[in-house]
Amino acid sequence: MKQSIGLVSIVVRDYDEALDFFMGKLGFRLVEDSFVPEQSKRWVVVSPPGAAGSGLLLARASSPEQEARIGSQAGGRVFLFLYTDDFWRDYEAYRSRGIAFVREPRQEAYGTVAVFLDLYGNKWDLLQPT
Repeated sequence: MKQSIGLVSIVVRDYDEALDFFMGKLGFRLVEDSFVPEQSKRWVVVSPPGAAGSGLLLARASSPEQEARIGSQAGGRVFLFLYTDDFWRDYEAYRSRGIAFVREPRQEAYGTVAVFLDLYGNKWDLLQPT
């Protein structure tokens, strides 16, 4: 049996502001942006450069309950792990684009890592595995 996780849904306030962040600040690429008329919403998928088969579904909140989850999808823990082949290149690029790091870079047994916030406050690990 072969399985993989293709998409992870992240609840966002607005499609376009999320696209500005993920594409403009993090350098992700747009995989799909299609209108779904039956549900009056968009199907918006982005992925990091070089990703093979995985992506983020940017899901606009459509209820007060969903709105309450924006920025806190993991209850304050690190929510997503962005692997890189060059930690310092990406760390410096993100800092120059205004990305807020809440844990400074450190070397761990598993790799070089720092924690940053997305535009809503979700925590991400930027990680170059050893």
